[in-house]
Amino acid sequence: MARVAAFITLFCSLVLSKAHPHEPGQCIFYEECGRNPTLNGTLIEPMVPCLNYSPARHLSGEHYKQLVKVCPMLDRGESNTYACCSIPQLISLQTSLTLSKAVLNRCPSCVDNFAHLHCINTCSPDQSQYINVTKIMNITNDLGVTREGVVAYQSYISTRFAERSFQSCKNVRIPATGGFAISTMCGRYGAKLCTPQRWYDFQGDSSNGLAPMDLDFHLVSDEAAGSLPNGIVPYNGTALKCNEKTPTGGQECSCQDCAESCPVVPGPPEPPSPFKLLGVDGFLLISIIFSQRPKHLKKSKGKDLNSNDVTQRPIHPAEVTCTEKNSLAADALLSSIFRNWGKLMATYPLTVLLISAIVVAAFSTGLMHIELTTDPVELWSAPNSRARQEKDFHDTHFGPFFRTNQLILTAPSRKGHIYDSLLFGHQNFSGIVSKDLILELLELQTRIRDIEFFSKDLNRTASLKDVCFAPLNPTNPQITDCAVNSLPQYFQNSIDNINAKVNMTELGVTKEVDWRDHLIYCLNSPLSFKDITDLGLSCMADYGAPVFPFLAVGGYNNFTYAEALIMTFSLNNFPRTDPRFKVALQWETEFLKIVQEYQKDPKMNFTFAYMAERSLEDEINRTTAEDIPIFMISYAVIFVYIAVALGEYSSCKRLLVDSKFLVGLGGILVVGCSVLASMGFYSWVGIPSSLVILQVVPFLVLAVGADNIFIFVLEYQRDVRRPGEEREEQIGRVLGNVAPSMLLCSLSESVCFFLGALSTMPAVKSFALYAALAVLMDFVLQMTSFVALLSLDARRQDRNRCELLCCVTVSKERPNKPNEGILLPFMRKFYAPVLLHHVTRVIVMLLFIFMFCASLFLMFNVTVGLDQELAMPQGSYMLTYFEYLYKYFEVGVPVYFVTKKGFDFTTVVGMNAVCSSVGCDQFSLTQKIQYATDYPELSYIGISSNSWVDDYIDWLNPGSKCCRLYAFGPNQGKFCPCPFKCMKTPSDGVLRPNVEQFNKFLPDFLGNRPDLQCPKGDCLFQQGLGAYDTAVVRDESGEIIASRFMAYHTPLTNSQEFTAALLRARELADDITQGMRKIPGTAEDFEVFPYTVTNVFYEQYLTIVQEGLFNISLCLLPTFVVCCLLLGLDLISGLLNLITIVMIVVDTVGVMTLWGIDYNAVALINLVTAVGISVEFVSHMTRSFAMSTKPTHVERAKEATANMGSAVFAGVAMTNLPGILVLAFAKAQLIQMFFFRLNLVITLLGMAHGLVFLPVLLSYFGPGLNKAVILQQQKAKAKELQMTDHMRHVYDNISFEGSETKPEQNGTSPPSQTPANHQGEKEDNTERVDSF
Repeated sequence: MARVAAFITLFCSLVLSKAHPHEPGQCIFYEECGRNPTLNGTLIEPMVPCLNYSPARHLSGEHYKQLVKVCPMLDRGESNTYACCSIPQLISLQTSLTLSKAVLNRCPSCVDNFAHLHCINTCSPDQSQYINVTKIMNITNDLGVTREGVVAYQSYISTRFAERSFQSCKNVRIPATGGFAISTMCGRYGAKLCTPQRWYDFQGDSSNGLAPMDLDFHLVSDEAAGSLPNGIVPYNGTALKCNEKTPTGGQECSCQDCAESCPVVPGPPEPPSPFKLLGVDGFLLISIIFSQRPKHLKKSKGKDLNSNDVTQRPIHPAEVTCTEKNSLAADALLSSIFRNWGKLMATYPLTVLLISAIVVAAFSTGLMHIELTTDPVELWSAPNSRARQEKDFHDTHFGPFFRTNQLILTAPSRKGHIYDSLLFGHQNFSGIVSKDLILELLELQTRIRDIEFFSKDLNRTASLKDVCFAPLNPTNPQITDCAVNSLPQYFQNSIDNINAKVNMTELGVTKEVDWRDHLIYCLNSPLSFKDITDLGLSCMADYGAPVFPFLAVGGYNNFTYAEALIMTFSLNNFPRTDPRFKVALQWETEFLKIVQEYQKDPKMNFTFAYMAERSLEDEINRTTAEDIPIFMISYAVIFVYIAVALGEYSSCKRLLVDSKFLVGLGGILVVGCSVLASMGFYSWVGIPSSLVILQVVPFLVLAVGADNIFIFVLEYQRDVRRPGEEREEQIGRVLGNVAPSMLLCSLSESVCFFLGALSTMPAVKSFALYAALAVLMDFVLQMTSFVALLSLDARRQDRNRCELLCCVTVSKERPNKPNEGILLPFMRKFYAPVLLHHVTRVIVMLLFIFMFCASLFLMFNVTVGLDQELAMPQGSYMLTYFEYLYKYFEVGVPVYFVTKKGFDFTTVVGMNAVCSSVGCDQFSLTQKIQYATDYPELSYIGISSNSWVDDYIDWLNPGSKCCRLYAFGPNQGKFCPCPFKCMKTPSDGVLRPNVEQFNKFLPDFLGNRPDLQCPKGDCLFQQGLGAYDTAVVRDESGEIIASRFMAYHTPLTNSQEFTAALLRARELADDITQGMRKIPGTAEDFEVFPYTVTNVFYEQYLTIVQEGLFNISLCLLPTFVVCCLLLGLDLISGLLNLITIVMIVVDTVGVMTLWGIDYNAVALINLVTAVGISVEFVSHMTRSFAMSTKPTHVERAKEATANMGSAVFAGVAMTNLPGILVLAFAKAQLIQMFFFRLNLVITLLGMAHGLVFLPVLLSYFGPGLNKAVILQQQKAKAKELQMTDHMRHVYDNISFEGSETKPEQNGTSPPSQTPANHQGEKEDNTERVDSF
């Protein structure tokens, strides 16, 4: 049958051709016969011409004027102009061309070329040479007259003309979408696959709803011209290039629409190349150079390894420097103060505990007003930061970005199929693009769309329409007005449309067309109001906007072979104070319930991922709640360790007496009280807290507090109460010995954190404030409450009472000797000698220097950022969503280029500085964005911006049939959809309204709903949504105070790409700003800035390196200053302290690089914490070394390592490690990464540097002996020797007198001497005990 039909068509063609020879000056049809009876449901009336082989008509008068208006290229002067078209034909042609001009009139030469061909076909005086009629029918018009009408013909065009016409139009853009106009005029092929032949085929296809008949365009090359039917001559007129002016004065097309019009624009600079020296990595080379063995480590002769005399000589008072005197005086003063203070606290323990409890309770009452920040924007973006200010400006003027609720569905097990389409040929369809799955998706979509629930905030039943984003009916939306983007929207969510089938004949072949043909067409032409099939369905969504393919399908090279379907429900993003915000949250909760129920349905055929706008915050809060028991277990493990490790355990019988369970509990309570007091105080002040503070600050204070507790308790256990010394005096004396070191660490850390509060990042700032006060309160409570607790415990222990059973006593007395435990003897006898052996010291120095240099190199390669999936717990549905998002989405997030107040859009130069159509500046706002899309790998902009200015100009263009005025009546001069134009056609094609016209018609443009006749009105389809009425903001006077132009980023998959995209967008916006400020009348403070909803989260990574250096430097400064001051201006000790802490921080960052821990705000908080913990590892050891009086550096290092190192190891390292290891079982990846991994690294590196590197460093470069301390010891020793000599002299005298009375021992001794002798012996014994 197909062959028969083709034969009949060919036969008719030959008959008609023979009957009507093709000659110049002859018409082949003329006048309109009536409506084409073969077409139904067309977008315009399909009027066809009458078959009429006759000479061309001479035109004059109104007929001539109409021709010049519609087809100026045929004008040969009124006296010499002939044509083959009547006035009604010209009017119909003008109507048809108007629809195309609405999307092409940005480029005058393109419009001219487009009209040129259709004018030749319809009106050329040599029409018969180019046209070959192939089908005629008898047509009866409205008057009942029947004539032969032409319903199909062939048009012969030279390939040269066709190619040049196509080239002039192929790059013309639609500002509203950022896409190409040709995509709407090439049917199934879209812009990417469009060719001249396909372009003309679509124009001649009557099924497109625009062509009144079937036009078969034949593009003929010069070589093939000889094989044409006799008399046929392919039309080979002059087609304009897009960078040429039109004969009527139209300007060249703009650069955005015509590549030939573009100036030479240098590409963006390449990213800076890596730092290199001598062809290798510069940082690596520098690290290698600095890792060479220092000359200081060489041996010298005649002295010990540190150039110290082994034998300590007597110190003369004149040798003592002022610094040494200050150091001794500072230590003596602090020791005296703390000794008296400790005695006072120990004397009145219950009173102290009561007062402390009252103070803590007073502070803690502020917790009633605690404000917990959970909003990520408030947490990580400073209110005065640029991104935050830009977000506030955008949300204030345009409203917040809508809330997204999305599903990404796949069907990996489904096999695809090949569909042989009548119109599109063989097409591959993936397994998921199948009818049954589309219907299943529509069923799920309907269930979600029909969600209803009772809202307490609205006091009624609420549904989607109460919260949905409805761009074309925002004031009173119905369900069908809600923006829902999905593949079923190409069928207007109609099952009937999906099931629709119809037989269709194309080129003599009749086949069934169905949903697949419609889908292929719509995916390639989403802006079409009618497909080219006989189904006649629209591609527009039911809410009136197009659905772009990247919002309906994902993971595609070919749309129909997509790997995923996408369904998106968009809600209005109400302010958190608006009651409707809670309604939106409630709707999203119901959405998640339905989706999760559907996921469990065994009949479900999809594998999918999903998310709601609230999901990210919900999952973070959920995992925080679930991981609270992990933190509790962590603290419990630390408590058990402290309680066990503080015990003395001298014998089994005294086990319950010498244990320190209650002391450990008291220490934990002191830490808890300090944290509560800090939180309560800041709650009073009004500084909000956060989950980070709740998780990190207790851990930090516990590390600091436990160290001080161990140092104090172990010093007390290692001390022996002196004869005649009261318990309270001993506690005061012990506190006087260790409190200066505790003060040194606590004050350093507290000042460090207070300075860290200068950070601009809210989370870091609030953490630093809370931590600083908590550390300070912890020290205060340790100096008060804990001293009192230890006093009570010592009283119980002295009375041999059991700890938990206070009424029970044991008979075994406590030995009056120091209790060194196990760790101190081990470190004194084994660890310190091995560590400080001359060979070991060299190895340690070289090893740690190498490790520092390697870490310095790695530090420059640490990854900056925080991927949002790390904030999710393991197994979270959001992890699957992120995986699908990065895998299947073909475009990135929208980026808006926002203009502030201060630019005059109403002037011609103002419009030209913004627009991108004909007559616009080559470096206008939108044109610069277009240039950026030419380098997407560097600019991260994938789709150019829309432009309300361009669309407004096109809307005003008389050729677009958009802006019309009432010509008479009461509304004369006002806007209406009627045939009287708002503005006259400009002679050069560059239409620009004056100031009055601009302000007069702009409100009508912003409120005009788009339709077929005028697709420009209110046509900002942002993601297929939105409208220009929200893109332009005017004040009461009508001045534009804000506007925005939307583009799209390329797909961004990690924080590094988001950060780079933000940086490049800002660079582009700054360049645009500088260009627009040069326009006369522009304010000096005028600004264009880029806004993306993610900017507030990723802006921190632009400055976080500098922010981190600033914060850590501020933290390091007090550790140096306080150490120097409290050690009496000991610069060397302060410097070595500082160097070691710096090495710990640098090594930590190096290990972060190796272990895959990114550097971000959470890591910065932990690095600030690392400085605080490092102070604990380092400062105690440094002070112990500085105050030691051993003769050599090595011996002093051994003493400090054994005495203080053991306490630091037990108090800091072993306190942190058990609690940290428990965090490995947390569900939250964020906790595992930044609290387990990072804190483990910090603790291990702090322990290694504090207990391994620092003793060796001090043994080489530590400060010399404090001569003032040695002089004091020498004086004390001399005084002791003097007392000893005096007592020995007294003893000798007594002995001599006793020898004289020996002969009288048999008698009675004189009463006066015997008591004296006994008393003298007693005093002598007592004195010797005291001296010992």
